[in-house]
Amino acid sequence: MDKSKLGLIHIYTGDGKGKTTAALGLILRASGRGLHVVLGQFLKGRETGELHTLSLLPGVTVFRGKPLTKFSFQMNEQEKAEVLQSHNAFIQELASYCRQEETDLLVLDEVIGACGTHLLDGSLLIDFLKHKPEHLEVVMTGRNPSPELLELADYVSEICKRKHPFDKGIPAREGIEK
Repeated sequence: MDKSKLGLIHIYTGDGKGKTTAALGLILRASGRGLHVVLGQFLKGRETGELHTLSLLPGVTVFRGKPLTKFSFQMNEQEKAEVLQSHNAFIQELASYCRQEETDLLVLDEVIGACGTHLLDGSLLIDFLKHKPEHLEVVMTGRNPSPELLELADYVSEICKRKHPFDKGIPAREGIEK
């Protein structure tokens, strides 16, 4: 495979279900073509079905940020400051790993949400994207990307919710939403 054609930036955004699912589909495709893939998950703490499957795929490495037990709006200022510090270190760890391990595809799941809730310093993400390895393809998921992220992106795909079972009180189901 000609890796010199890699290096673009993707955003999967919107209020609909499927942002992470789309990114996982790209991971599956990349692994099937022999690419080295890194998935970094922000704002997620519980176990999900895809984590087991990803561990079976060749060339795929998963990193998870500090598990969260609360939504950002439920945190006090000290908790937010701790998560911010942890996420800032996490993005730097991912960047360093990708440079050292010659990663082809980096998926930053919910990184946009982490920036939007001020649980990640967005300037660290922007700096990484501007100085990433030339052939590193980067995918970011989350709602409400900043204008700076939209400007840097080569792809922006918006997933729109028309209906969702959660609106009827149906919680996330194992094997479908988690």
